[in-house]
Amino acid sequence: MAVLDVRRILLSNDDGYLAQGLACLAAALAESGEITVVAPDRDRSAASNSLTLTRPLRATRAPNGFHVVDGTPTDCVHLAITGLLAAEPDMVISGINHGANLGDDVLYSGTVAAAMEGRHLGLPAIAVSLASHTPAHFETAAEAVRLLLPRLIDGGWPADTILNVNVPDRPFVDIAGFAVTRLGHRHKAEPVIAANDPQGRPIYWVGPPGAAQDAGPGTDFHAIANGFVSITPIHTDLTRHSLVEPMRAWLAGWP
Repeated sequence: MAVLDVRRILLSNDDGYLAQGLACLAAALAESGEITVVAPDRDRSAASNSLTLTRPLRATRAPNGFHVVDGTPTDCVHLAITGLLAAEPDMVISGINHGANLGDDVLYSGTVAAAMEGRHLGLPAIAVSLASHTPAHFETAAEAVRLLLPRLIDGGWPADTILNVNVPDRPFVDIAGFAVTRLGHRHKAEPVIAANDPQGRPIYWVGPPGAAQDAGPGTDFHAIANGFVSITPIHTDLTRHSLVEPMRAWLAGWP
């Protein structure tokens, strides 16, 4: 495995440039390299991998020095790597997300999508989330990333891999350890919530995600429930490789 040369680190998120988790991560990594933040102008949670193609994007500088983009997390990372910054970063870290990204959540997560865009554009990437609906111990997640970073740089990992890191929301001294996990699965999402707007027209809120279903030992759900930092290697090849040859045989039988 190749050793990474990481001098410049790009940070992004999906909670917006004012998010507490983002500021905490930037401060914690200040001595790990040259830190640049490019983040959305507002909360863009669950934006997934969407790119804005129907209008131009605007990038400004906030008083805290962060670059602010009026687009999605994927937009932010794409712009940063393909021309917004004077020098291309060496690594992308997305987070610290306000809430977990476990199991099926990665399909919708803007946090994971920002990391995926970095990897898609050729850079090693990490997504990090604090596993609580009311997150408090951002410093624990920041410390987990700070401790992981040297090991990741020294060891490297396959070029198509993103590390999805979830951290229990507790003081760092209460963390049970670090665990390499696989993605678990949730039950079907809860039904939409129907209501009416002030004019009496029907509106709908997307319902809550389903509860954990596949959450046994070895899963990210299980690690978090037992106080471990969960590290899941994920990749973007969606091919069901085990079915390629059977489907070729199936297709060959057609008239």
